[in-house]
Amino acid sequence: MQKLVITGGKPLRGEIRASGAKNAALPLLAASLLTEEPMVFHNLPDLADVKTMLRLLEDLGCKVTRSDHAVTIEASNITSTEASYDLVKTMRASILVLCPLVARFGKAKVSLPGGCSIGARPVDQHIKGLKALGTEVTIDHGYVSASADKLKGTLIVTDMVTVTGTENLMMAAVLAEGTTVLENAAREPEVVDLADCLNAMGAKIQGAGTDRIIIEGVEKLHGTTHTVMSDRIEVGSFLVAAVATGGKARVTHCNPRDLAVVIDKLRESG
Repeated sequence: MQKLVITGGKPLRGEIRASGAKNAALPLLAASLLTEEPMVFHNLPDLADVKTMLRLLEDLGCKVTRSDHAVTIEASNITSTEASYDLVKTMRASILVLCPLVARFGKAKVSLPGGCSIGARPVDQHIKGLKALGTEVTIDHGYVSASADKLKGTLIVTDMVTVTGTENLMMAAVLAEGTTVLENAAREPEVVDLADCLNAMGAKIQGAGTDRIIIEGVEKLHGTTHTVMSDRIEVGSFLVAAVATGGKARVTHCNPRDLAVVIDKLRESG
């Protein structure tokens, strides 16, 4: 579609259900690689990136069973630890399979997003953290190759705040020996959502939602059922649209705590 034609002038009124957040769904799906037991996710958004991540998991050997806004993933028979360029090129978040593969299988080969070298949206913090955990990492012909006999818990201080980096390293640390501390960690609700899911799988994570996350490594994780958090951008857009048109909207299946800033600004506006 090359353009949208919008005829305005009418207040928006009614009730709508919030969709699941893509930025929460993608790391959650990648976390399925950490266990051989089935993982069930509800409230998955019907988006291209989610479908790409599911295809990538299937390419690695996961059994994926889809239903309406839900999916069951079973990673008991992984056939490959390589994420090829053909799939990764369309979605930068594909790098999220790197750490779960290394943590559980001791090796991974993942194409750099877009096949590019480290650039504007770098993965160098992911690599720095993996090396600190005891992983050997090489970059060659657009691929990150990583291997480790056993990850060892350590202190990781990222040079910048990175949401995907925090999520990736958190997934590596849950199966590492000993305790890992992530300093300068991202505090977004999507990070908390992933930590909640990992803890439900048997991980021991404290501090998610702060800039210091402490992970005590465990031997093994089990499956669980998890509902993906709502999309904060979508919910905020509906609320602002209702206000802007002089209407009244009710958005369901969302957590007001995740919208604190938006709600505060709407109240300030009257």
